[in-house]
Amino acid sequence: MKIDQASLQKIAHLARLNFDAQAAEKMSKNLSQVLEWVEQLQEVPTDNVAPLTNMSSEINSFREDEVGVQLTQEQALRNAPKQENGFFTVPKVME
Repeated sequence: MKIDQASLQKIAHLARLNFDAQAAEKMSKNLSQVLEWVEQLQEVPTDNVAPLTNMSSEINSFREDEVGVQLTQEQALRNAPKQENGFFTVPKVME
């Protein structure tokens, strides 16, 4: 399946992506290639294959919720290097 520029621009808008014409061409080719791979997967016969419900053989061990000792806001903030208005203050991660 070939991704046209109109579809690519719509996807880019929904994903909040901006790129120039050269990057748009490369992205269009990459997305088209991914969709071709998906089309190939749909051709694989899966009639006698049981649905996979869990990737791991581990079994969840559930327990009852129990109320335990909890810190107050003041106790939690006592060792905080920086705090503001009763909350932890951390460095900005994203620009």
